This record gives sequence, structure tokens and C-alpha cells, in this order.
Amino acid sequence: MRSLARKTNMKKLLTFAAISEGSLGLILLMYPPIVIRLLFNSEIAGAGVLMSRVAGISLIALGVACWPDRDVLRAFFGMLTYGLLVMSYLVYLGVNCGVGILLWPAVALHAGLSVLLVLVWRKEQQDKATNADYQLPPIRKSRSARE
Repeated sequence: MRSLARKTNMKKLLTFAAISEGSLGLILLMYPPIVIRLLFNSEIAGAGVLMSRVAGISLIALGVACWPDRDVLRAFFGMLTYGLLVMSYLVYLGVNCGVGILLWPAVALHAGLSVLLVLVWRKEQQDKATNADYQLPPIRKSRSARE
């Protein structure tokens, strides 16, 4: 029962992350200048708009790929990898480039989500180990019962 609750927590967290990234991707695809202004306090033009739309498509694809199904572990590692890499790059940009009003909240969101993903995953691993310790071995039928 407890393991089921943990899987539900992981699925909820992954669903939230997939919807968040997919939604941002949709906004980036539809109107890149607003995202660029809010994150980097900068203007965007020309090929930058085109590449921003490609990034938006990629975020939508990430949301779809990380949607939790039976293979929660695949979605977990995909979203964790993305979250940590984006957080690192946004920190680099925040330290070395222009900062928009949503840059540091975006860093905090990706950091917090990555920490939550790892905490829920570790708890699931601990629950699996605990459940394995308490499982009874399968009952073997005696020879006379088989006949």
C-alpha cells in the first residue's frame, strides 16, 4: 500500500513537470518574445525566433516523453537530466548575462523539482528494500500435495 502511494507521488510529480515543460514549450512556440523578455530581459529577432520555436517544440516533446506510464523510471531520469542541465545553464546565464524577472524563479523551480524527484525516488527505493525484507518466500507444495 505504501509503495503504491509513493508511485502515485512520483507519477504526480512527473505529470506536473511534463505539463509545466510542455506548457512553456507551447508558449515558446506561439510567441517566443514574451518568454525571452521574462527570462532574460532581452529582445529576440530573426533566427533567434526560429530557434526559440524549435526549443518550444523540444519542450513539448520532452513533456510527452516524460509523461509517466508503466515505465516511471525512464520518465524520472529524463526529467531529472533535463532539470539539472537547464538549472545549471540558467545559473550560468544569470551570473554572466542579462537577467529577466523570471530567470531566478526558473532556476529555483528546476532546482526544487530536481530535489523533489530525487527525494521521492530515494523513498521508493527504501520502500522496495523494506518490502523485500518482509516478503515471505513462496510456498512450495509438498510432493504428496502435487500428486
